[in-house]
Amino acid sequence: MRFISAAAGLICTLLLPLAAMAECTQPSLRLAVIPKKSMQVTMREYRPLLNLLSDELKMPVDMVAVSSYESVIDAIVSGGVDIAWLGPASYIQAYLREPGIEPFASLTLSEGHFTPAGHHYRALLMVRRDGASDLDELRGASVALSDPASTSGSLVPKTEFSAQTNLPLERFFSAVSYSGSHDNSLDALLEGRVDAAFVASVRADAYLSDGRMERDTLRLLWQSAPIYYDPYVFSARICPELKERVRQVMLSHPQSLADFLNMQHASGVAPVGHAEYLPLLKLINK
Repeated sequence: MRFISAAAGLICTLLLPLAAMAECTQPSLRLAVIPKKSMQVTMREYRPLLNLLSDELKMPVDMVAVSSYESVIDAIVSGGVDIAWLGPASYIQAYLREPGIEPFASLTLSEGHFTPAGHHYRALLMVRRDGASDLDELRGASVALSDPASTSGSLVPKTEFSAQTNLPLERFFSAVSYSGSHDNSLDALLEGRVDAAFVASVRADAYLSDGRMERDTLRLLWQSAPIYYDPYVFSARICPELKERVRQVMLSHPQSLADFLNMQHASGVAPVGHAEYLPLLKLINK
């Protein structure tokens, strides 16, 4: 009996690596990103990263088209995609629904007019140069938010800004609308369709570097405390072996990612974990 038990134990031990390998035989990888820009632009900018992952992993790597932050959250929680690029708040919202998801990388930001070099950005409240000169003058104006699940385009304004003014956004402003993305909010502000907009500092910097506005086109009336930048997140259903391979590709090939990083106004990719985003948990639970 002892021999049979020992033999059975040995067989199980030998089969464990085979079982783990079997779990890692998925034929492709699917990625989704929050819609900060139009999907057409996002698809074009992500092509170098998708190609690198596909070449290194020896499998097709495809981007899934999405229409909102919530659709990306649903996709990573359900396992509909293997990797998602989420905002800090949308990561926490996804984590609360599926604690098995794992943040593993974040872009290192290049220095901009509104954003310091490194791992943090800010939520900005901006108006046109000919608009309000201070917050008191802005009361009763119209404002654009980006998406209900956006960190700098919704959550932080509704908590941090409202705490400063002692008023919810709906009472401070006469009209609060969601544009769908930071770029849409900036466009609405530049075109005069709203009086103000809450946007991510990295998107305001992108508009400057792309020549879509000048430094004196908009006026900054308020900015948030620093926010740790957006994480790339693994689905809970992707196997450990594939996770490690993806991690190695994204963190160890800066030269191959040069074109992608340049389009993201980033200088590199750094490892991250859950701890970097824990401060937002208190804001979401308020």
